[in-house]
Amino acid sequence: MRISKLKKKNIIATLALSLVLPFYGLSQDSNLGNWLIYIGSKELKNGWNIHNEVQYRNYDAIGDLEQLLLRTGLGYNLTENNNNLLLGYGYILSENYVGDTDQKVAVNEHRIFQQFTTKQKVGILSLSHRYRFEQRFVESDFKMRFRYFLGLKVSLQNNEDGNNPLYLSAYNEIFLNTKSAIFDRNRLYGGLGYQFSKQLRLEIGYMNQFFETSSRDQINVIAFVNF
Repeated sequence: MRISKLKKKNIIATLALSLVLPFYGLSQDSNLGNWLIYIGSKELKNGWNIHNEVQYRNYDAIGDLEQLLLRTGLGYNLTENNNNLLLGYGYILSENYVGDTDQKVAVNEHRIFQQFTTKQKVGILSLSHRYRFEQRFVESDFKMRFRYFLGLKVSLQNNEDGNNPLYLSAYNEIFLNTKSAIFDRNRLYGGLGYQFSKQLRLEIGYMNQFFETSSRDQINVIAFVNF
């Protein structure tokens, strides 16, 4: 089947953007921090499920709190394990440094969000797409934001019994505001994971988060739990 010239141009533009954005982020001034993340899922009856999440983010290795994020939600599987709709709530405590001083100011945020997640599998490659729309109540301010997440998971083993616990994980997520300064941030992540059982897997990886004029690097330790 022949591919139209327009489609070829779209493919080339998409690949170019995917290559340029990470290097743009790495070119900014950055600092290394650490995120400890727990993501849990509880299956209920008739396709319903509960999502829960805790993220403890540090400016450095540990002990200098940048952000505490608590998130929960009620989801429904449109099809088995592939397409999920979720309505959620999040509480975020941020401790931001004031200019170049050692002083911090605490910022409280309450967040309502709606998301759709769909998954695909092609051989050893698993793809995950997540579309999320957020309504953010940041102190006395109200903001809205759209996020698109593309995740990749590749098995590193091919055991005859089908047990392939070691894998590579990568994702890119872009954040877009609904008002001026549309671009909010972009996150690029790569890591190594191990599937201990159907209920538990662990990942450790590196993430670069870049903004318009700055960038931050994080070491991420993530636990995924299904119960």
